[in-house]
Amino acid sequence: MTVHVGLIGAGNISDTHARAVREVQGASLAAVFAPTRAHADALAARHSVPAYDALDRMLEHRPLDMVIVGTPSGLHAEHAIAAARRGLHVLVEKPIDVTAARADAVIAEASRAGVTLGVIFQDRLKPDVLRLKALIDGGRLGAPILADARVKWYRPPSYYAGSRWRGTRALDGGGALMNQGVHTVDLLIWLFGPARRVMARTATALHAIEVEDTAVAAIEFANGALGTIQATTAAYPGYSRRLELTGSNGTLILDGDDLTAIDLHDARPGERPSAAAAATVSAASPVVADVSAHVRVIEDFLRAADAKRAPACDGPGGRASVAVIEAIYESARRGSPIDVS
Repeated sequence: MTVHVGLIGAGNISDTHARAVREVQGASLAAVFAPTRAHADALAARHSVPAYDALDRMLEHRPLDMVIVGTPSGLHAEHAIAAARRGLHVLVEKPIDVTAARADAVIAEASRAGVTLGVIFQDRLKPDVLRLKALIDGGRLGAPILADARVKWYRPPSYYAGSRWRGTRALDGGGALMNQGVHTVDLLIWLFGPARRVMARTATALHAIEVEDTAVAAIEFANGALGTIQATTAAYPGYSRRLELTGSNGTLILDGDDLTAIDLHDARPGERPSAAAAATVSAASPVVADVSAHVRVIEDFLRAADAKRAPACDGPGGRASVAVIEAIYESARRGSPIDVS
């Protein structure tokens, strides 16, 4: 049985989605929607499918079983809800939207419609991240103590100047943290557990945008562990994301997508990192060259929809990182600690 997939959006990330769908056995690209007809036509032509500039018409296209939402972040909820109301399964590019309230609306609508809702946090399915998760869930790290996350990436001024939505409060919801750092915030709370309270500062240090290009925050986790996160798009030329997790039994380090340190008191023979860290392309470019992780996300989502189970990241999972980032922004505005809701 073939699952027919519609794309909502026709920008860089939707091209990534299209390329990933083409590599998924049992999935077929069915149609593309974008409000700018030329953008829809260009992406649709590359993949030989119909193009639409009216969302309602695209959602009426048949056969169509699911959509992948890749529009500006502040439109994710609107577009996901529209698809769910048509009985279509919905896979949303990160973040699920730019506020927890909008995330709640998407989750509620998907539940009412009885459709599967997923959020694309492809890092969760990368091999060394899964190794890291297994070590922590298996108790190998011990009691969580400290998490340190760094996303020191670079985006040139043209990245923002060439877009109507990047770096805007309404459609991007934030800057370096909500757009780039959200993947790492997701990993922090997926690996170390829910965040309880944050204290933060943000700055617009380099780029002419409405929102932050630099953020730092201290995080108190519900389990008592402490953490920090730094995120910026002003660190030329861009460096690999780094995540250091310390527990009562040692430390694990993820550099880029590679688990580069397994320093545990009870390290087992042959238990060593799989590779030296390599700088990720994302550190300096928004274009996704390797779609293999997105392929894994789509494959998992299709299995989840078929089995009526939660995908690798479901709606509540996608909401969690947005709630943390909202609290960080509020803390930066108020200059005081903020509880995560």
